[in-house]
Amino acid sequence: MPIDSAPINLTHHFLIAMPGLEDASFARSVVYLCEHSERGALGLIINKPTDITLKGLFDKVDLSLRREDLRAEPVFSGGPVQTERGFVLHEPMLMDSAETEESAYASTMTIPGGLEMTTSKDVLEALSTGAGPRRVLITLGYSSWGEGQLESELAENAWLTVGADLSVIFDTPVTERYDRALALLGLQAWMLSPEAGHA
Repeated sequence: MPIDSAPINLTHHFLIAMPGLEDASFARSVVYLCEHSERGALGLIINKPTDITLKGLFDKVDLSLRREDLRAEPVFSGGPVQTERGFVLHEPMLMDSAETEESAYASTMTIPGGLEMTTSKDVLEALSTGAGPRRVLITLGYSSWGEGQLESELAENAWLTVGADLSVIFDTPVTERYDRALALLGLQAWMLSPEAGHA
């Protein structure tokens, strides 16, 4: 990589797996990147549901779930790291006081571009009472890349990237998210060759 090239920042972007990416965790996956810096990247897969529903997850942590709209929603496999931990991707929930931009929850990463990712149980407690963020996607586990790792995977044509569209995360049926993410680039799956092209 030339020394004068600016580092890319793909925070609030989708990574879309190319057909040649055969790693079981990531084949045909769409990853929402919560953070990307020179130190590495962290994201959540948004199109790999597990067989656990949100109601099932709440039962496991001894919370009721009063949000009828969420009970049957799946918990997603967010990636191969810390698969026993929950990660809640949600719309921003700011404290009521006007002078602070602080999130309403204890352990929250604010993602430039419009979402928050919370790992503390207080967000689940808020949802259990019928409150909390209106739109959520909950994963077990996350995806991460060390320093320079994602950049080298991009150079190997493992991923396509596109700015994130929240409607793909929250409004698109799970089975259509891969194709909808590709459509943001004007592509369809049949157009992609698993062979990497080098001019």
